[in-house]
Amino acid sequence: MAASLDLVKTDVSGVVVVVLVDYLRQFRGWGWMRLMAGSVGLKNVPGLLFSKVMGSGHGGGFSIRPSPSHQGLICRFSNIDSALKFLKGPQVSAMREHARESWSGLLAVTSSRGAWDQSPWPLTDEFSRKYGDTLSGDKKQPLAVLTRASIVPSKTMSFWRYAPSAQAELDQAKGCLLAMGLGEIPLVRQCTFSLWEDKEAMRDYAFQGAHQTAISASYKNDFFSESLFVHMQVLGMSGQWMGKDFGDDLHLGPIAANSSKLLAREAADA
Repeated sequence: MAASLDLVKTDVSGVVVVVLVDYLRQFRGWGWMRLMAGSVGLKNVPGLLFSKVMGSGHGGGFSIRPSPSHQGLICRFSNIDSALKFLKGPQVSAMREHARESWSGLLAVTSSRGAWDQSPWPLTDEFSRKYGDTLSGDKKQPLAVLTRASIVPSKTMSFWRYAPSAQAELDQAKGCLLAMGLGEIPLVRQCTFSLWEDKEAMRDYAFQGAHQTAISASYKNDFFSESLFVHMQVLGMSGQWMGKDFGDDLHLGPIAANSSKLLAREAADA
């Protein structure tokens, strides 16, 4: 899913938090309980405007085959302070402690088009955007892209016919640092989150090959009843994903599950 880069600039608001996890085998049940609870456990988080706890496809990709271990959390906050406290708070800490790998990001919305649950995503205020300099200094941060759609049920199979080839190209896309497929409801409410070195790399994937074919088909056949396309600037990120180290701009510390004892236990249970 993608859209024209000339996205609509909406009203100014807060920041976005994204947390991706791949749970250890022995904690998958714990993770599934979190997934079933959804956003209920987050309803009293200060400054939280929006939240979604989502599952993922096989291997963390965009697939009709579900992953037993990969999950994602996407939130919008009214201000930087609330977002940072949440990232260092008990909910995110628990997710990271039960994970083999995790990635956490604090992001500023730079452009958006569409809506999620009938609500558009406003742009991040200028003060919050500049906070990235405090977190990461002169470090060049990547561009993040979030796309989500509610697929018309009667057109679900037609939509998914395009997914395998687009996923295969994404796995090999030059300049893609991270990509994960997420699902709010299996098959019909889908989301993707990706990190790119720059706009050129993102454009090269979005508007060529299998992905461009999928997008053209989606608009031609009205596959979506609702969609949202968001570009964001990473203000700070922490963690490891698919074996890649993304640093610790957010000062979250190491992932507890990386200890040799827990990994040895998972290997023994395999």
